Amino acid sequence: MRLMITESALKQLNLLMDESHTTLRLYYDTEGLGCGVNGQPTIRLVNTNKREAHREVKNEHIPVIIDHQQGVFFRNEMKLDLVKGTFRLSSPEGILNPIIPTGTVKKEVSL
Repeated sequence: MRLMITESALKQLNLLMDESHTTLRLYYDTEGLGCGVNGQPTIRLVNTNKREAHREVKNEHIPVIIDHQQGVFFRNEMKLDLVKGTFRLSSPEGILNPIIPTGTVKKEVSL
């Protein structure tokens, strides 16, 4: 799995990163959506504590991880961009999440 981060998205991520948010996690968010298959692919900045269930996602700029069980909700080749002040996660097959507000990227999630 590979994630290409555009220059504008990387600049925004660098502004959001701090001591406890240094790794980008690809995350399938199901909060408030019922069962585990109703959700949307998104991103979160987390600490660097990689767990056994995580696998690395290839990226040239920053550490990126994903829970191996959530990998089915993502694509092998993806792009993270910044469009009109929000992140957009896409793949060659289409858009995975068109609007990821910058304010949610540091929202805590269970690892």
